[in-house]
Amino acid sequence: MRALYSLLWWCAQPLLPLRLWWRGRREPGYREAIGERFGRYAGARPAGDIVWIHAVSAGETRAAAPLVERILRERPQARILLTAMTATGREAGRALFGERVIRAWLPYDLPSAVARFVAHFAPIAGIVIETEVWPNLLRECARGGVPVYLVNARLSPRSAAGYARLGTLAREAFARFAGVAAQTPDDAVRLAALGARDPQVFGNLKFDIDVAAPLQALAGDFRARFGASRRVLVVASTRDGEEALIVDALRAAPLPGDALTVIVPRHPQRFDDVAALLAARGVAFRRRSDGGDNVPSDVAFVIGDSMGEMAAYYGAADVAFVGGSLLPFGGQNLIEPIAQGVPTLVGPHTFNFAEVAAQAVAAGAALRVADANALAAETAALLGDDARRATMRERALAFRAAHRGATERTWRWLAAALGRPPR
Repeated sequence: MRALYSLLWWCAQPLLPLRLWWRGRREPGYREAIGERFGRYAGARPAGDIVWIHAVSAGETRAAAPLVERILRERPQARILLTAMTATGREAGRALFGERVIRAWLPYDLPSAVARFVAHFAPIAGIVIETEVWPNLLRECARGGVPVYLVNARLSPRSAAGYARLGTLAREAFARFAGVAAQTPDDAVRLAALGARDPQVFGNLKFDIDVAAPLQALAGDFRARFGASRRVLVVASTRDGEEALIVDALRAAPLPGDALTVIVPRHPQRFDDVAALLAARGVAFRRRSDGGDNVPSDVAFVIGDSMGEMAAYYGAADVAFVGGSLLPFGGQNLIEPIAQGVPTLVGPHTFNFAEVAAQAVAAGAALRVADANALAAETAALLGDDARRATMRERALAFRAAHRGATERTWRWLAAALGRPPR
């Protein structure tokens, strides 16, 4: 299985730069430092002990933030290497940490590329956020004596079934983690079934994320631009096909008064697609990128075509809908709006966040809707009921408070595994 897996990567290797160049048409970040994708890093190894943290994309990078800050505070002599696979993840790392960390691409899982990565950086340990499992990388780390920990790990039944189909390749990879910290007991059971050794359950790091002061200020700025007296629905992290359903439902059953809907697509390459969709329907709209002018009262839609500002959009919302859940994509992170006390709606498809979604709904911190028409109706009802929104806000904040502490538990576990820092 390993030989076949590596052969497939080897066959794909000539096409990988073309794929990066193609994706770079809309996201130029994919065209940066392409050599790093193949384990070729410029310059000498950074001095000092390197703790490597891998966060594949923006969501995982934000989830890693409390842990990164804790390591920077507790081990100031160490250097943090933060790797990503997506342009949004790399940009999130720059925005959150600046020059306080070393940023690089994680190479593709080619045996030669991962060997160069481990040899160049020689980290004292690796921390993988959520569930990124690369068999050749983990094998090379084991050969090089680099312990790798899987942190904030989640594994849906669908993903577990996919890994199980890989047989011994997946089991060997999961068994190579030096330790696994799962979000929930169900995640721990599924991880153990795939070969992870003695998974611990520490909760979800995302509950410990605090909104930075600049984003809080930006939320106030957004609110002023949207209109202080207007009710605002933020439709966040939408995926292909969802925007059309939502826009059509809101046109058929408009929200009360002069309510404004802000659509923030999950992927930046789709910003123009959503603009074209609204234009084709003859809907007046503004884009975040248009500048700082106030949104006219007769404009009912705004496209949030910016990166790294989701917390600010949520901070300006009266109600939020978390996308990826209206169609069977599995849902996106609903903790972020709940943590700010925003009444939050999700669709029927939340299998990527099954346990936290079910708990949030049961606690009254979120509501589940069956389809786009139900979303429009439930939003209208919430926007017209101040008392109900206030109750949901209280329940959301209580839900967050009850689930905080994962960073502290995870750090105590990691600190013991990493040993005492050098004097």
